[in-house]
Amino acid sequence: MSRNYDSLHDPNAEYTMRELSSETMGVTGTRGGGRDVEITDVQTTMVDGNFPWTLVRVYTDAGVVGTGEAYWGAGVPELIERMKPFVVGENPLDIDRLYEHLIQKMSGEGSVEGVTVTAISGIEVALHDLAGKILDVPAYQLLGGKYRDKMRVYCDCHTEEEADPEACADEAERVVDELGYDALKFDLDVPSGLEKDRANRHLRPGEIRHKAEIVEKVTERVKDKADVAFDCHWTFSGGSAKRLADAIEEYDVWWLEDPVPPENLEVQEEVTKSTTTPIAVGENRYRVTELRRLIENQAVDIVAPDLPKVGGMRETRKIADVANQYYVPVAMHNVASPVATMAAAHVGASIPNSLAIEYHSYELDWWSDLVEEDVIEDGSIEVPEKPGLGVTLDMDTVEAHMVDGETLFD
Repeated sequence: MSRNYDSLHDPNAEYTMRELSSETMGVTGTRGGGRDVEITDVQTTMVDGNFPWTLVRVYTDAGVVGTGEAYWGAGVPELIERMKPFVVGENPLDIDRLYEHLIQKMSGEGSVEGVTVTAISGIEVALHDLAGKILDVPAYQLLGGKYRDKMRVYCDCHTEEEADPEACADEAERVVDELGYDALKFDLDVPSGLEKDRANRHLRPGEIRHKAEIVEKVTERVKDKADVAFDCHWTFSGGSAKRLADAIEEYDVWWLEDPVPPENLEVQEEVTKSTTTPIAVGENRYRVTELRRLIENQAVDIVAPDLPKVGGMRETRKIADVANQYYVPVAMHNVASPVATMAAAHVGASIPNSLAIEYHSYELDWWSDLVEEDVIEDGSIEVPEKPGLGVTLDMDTVEAHMVDGETLFD
């Protein structure tokens, strides 16, 4: 092989070594049943929700448009624009091939993990919506069918007095009794007033007692009316995480989430195996290759991938398949708009080991207005039978809440 290094890795080169375009793979463009379709454009718009959601639309020459969403983060729209030439002219029904095509084309720009995978995820979700519309089936059918008609939702709860155990318990009771949720999550990486040096990740005994009191008050208040998880946001040292997990073992904790930073798998495994408190991890890892190690090493009791960040709908399904071999349930992390939330519901419906999907926007009164359909009702999502994802953007709401400088879709 005589081509030089630059020609092999330049995304603008005519070919790359492992390119999976329809031309190099010999894929014919002629298909029956109205399936001879080509992608003509990809566009993004950022909406200023409780996070800056990146909405993605994929257009075709058949007039059918697919809508998706990428996890929030700087540079995502620019990366999607960068990838547009790699999918224009392709058949959107080839979801797996196009996903691998983008991973390989963007390999020199970080498609192993991080924001590049996130950008690809947004296109991948839109392709599922698009393929479902072309084939006239709901997205879950593209993933193999469904195990359930409704997906349970857990509400990520907050209060202005987040460090006050009684205030947390009051909010837990309100969310259960007034809003109808039977699954909740609260933060434990909150100030106790006893911190000396947060940078060293060490928890002093008083800090552990404070966090255990939050757990005690919340779980005792809701009792059997709701499952309650607690999030640490990768804040503590291995030793402190083990002491905290031990201190809350006596309470009815659904799971303790991300107690240590995500980079060191061995520490994560040690923490998980040291306690009977269930440990959930996953939102800060990418693709099945990274989460597979967590699962196979039994370093996690509940795996929590974030669908529009981890690689998209089929990648999340692959993670769930690996987890199912180890009898590990899946609780999808989710801070998204209704678009990716519904994508998560389709995946959750299609896998046997699904626990629940996070809802992080209960304080945002226009969240549900972003789409024309109802999404969450009485603490669950009814998986739609409409083609694709089953949600339709309300363009007036999108326009009203766009990030400054953004433009509306064509």
